Amino acid sequence: MELNLAILASGSGTNAENIIKYFQSNNKINVSLVITNNPNAFVIQRAKALNIDSLVIKNEEWKNPQNILEILKLHKIDFIILAGFLLRIKKDIINIYPNKIINIHPALLPKYGGKGMYGDNVHKAVINAQEKESGITIHFCNEFYDQGDIIFQAKCSVQPEDTYEDLANKIHQLEYKHFPVVIENVLRQYVDSIR
Repeated sequence: MELNLAILASGSGTNAENIIKYFQSNNKINVSLVITNNPNAFVIQRAKALNIDSLVIKNEEWKNPQNILEILKLHKIDFIILAGFLLRIKKDIINIYPNKIINIHPALLPKYGGKGMYGDNVHKAVINAQEKESGITIHFCNEFYDQGDIIFQAKCSVQPEDTYEDLANKIHQLEYKHFPVVIENVLRQYVDSIR
């Protein structure tokens, strides 16, 4: 059984690229589509370089989830991976993909989650609060920002001298190491559950 993934990203796409490369030699898991809401996102170039189809679906088009669902159906998408995607996913899409939309967040949820908490905003908040640790949370997506069931967390220390850029680098390393592996595990469990 082959599963098709769509990766949704709004920016540079380093996580998207890492996930695509991780699954390139996997004959059961196929990254078949990259979708972005940002026509200037560098993730488009990354997808092209790796021979993955990409689509730009602008912000106003996301207000009509039926159009999005048609695109996902057309590409036979089984799971959706959010890798730095900055729009909230509509409930209509979540209902069609229950526990099949996986997000990564650059903090230890429930701390530092919610609207506006992404990327450097999160790292600056963690540094300003003088936290001793931060990390990543991989979770299923529901209709609320960063509130879906947690699948996996990994931690890193925050040193007193760390800048938000230092913390961002530590978080990126955790993302690159864990995100593809966790996705693979979730998909394996899914396949086992429907056998």
